[in-house]
Amino acid sequence: MPEPSHPPIDHSDVPIRLFKSDFLEFFTHISPVAVLVIWTPVVLWFLVSVILRVLPGDSWLFIPAGLILGVFLWTFAEYMMHRFVFHHKASSNLGQRVFFLFHGVHHAQPQCKTRLVMPPVVSIPMALIFYGLFYLVWGRLLGVPQWIGPSFAGFIAGYLAYDMIHYATHHFSMRQGYLKFLKRYHMQHHYKTPDARYGVSSPLWDRVFRTMPA
Repeated sequence: MPEPSHPPIDHSDVPIRLFKSDFLEFFTHISPVAVLVIWTPVVLWFLVSVILRVLPGDSWLFIPAGLILGVFLWTFAEYMMHRFVFHHKASSNLGQRVFFLFHGVHHAQPQCKTRLVMPPVVSIPMALIFYGLFYLVWGRLLGVPQWIGPSFAGFIAGYLAYDMIHYATHHFSMRQGYLKFLKRYHMQHHYKTPDARYGVSSPLWDRVFRTMPA
């Protein structure tokens, strides 16, 4: 089993099979449309629910501020997970197999259309964990529970943007402006520097942590 950062690249149209079981294999494939269908209502629910709770005369500025903060926090989470979780170099055979399932298979077959966005069996537990962190920090530690809704909505919106951008970098032309930069940046991660350029929706944290090659 190859290490997840440097698997051999397979350009065939047949997806690499990960499980002998057809049932388990089914859950390793997902369309970006399914991601939008699952998570867009979550963003709207958290956003609308907090808007409806704002009383006449109360300030509502925390709502756009929370959204922006949530998106910003997502960019940091995206970088940290991509660098330290998805590209973790396990020493044991079992660990290598697990991280190949998580992300190595994408580097082994980067153009596979059904493995470019995060499947719900991964994204839903992760979202619950992050919601717990938002609840702990805003609701318990800082005592500002009204910030949970907008910031978590922004966080999930950032995740949606990340997944759609990731799919687009592999399958859309993206020939102009910032999108062209993101496509080239991510392709360099795949084909030139798999241990650098971890940002997909933004290169911000690559600059901060010096993982953006000259």
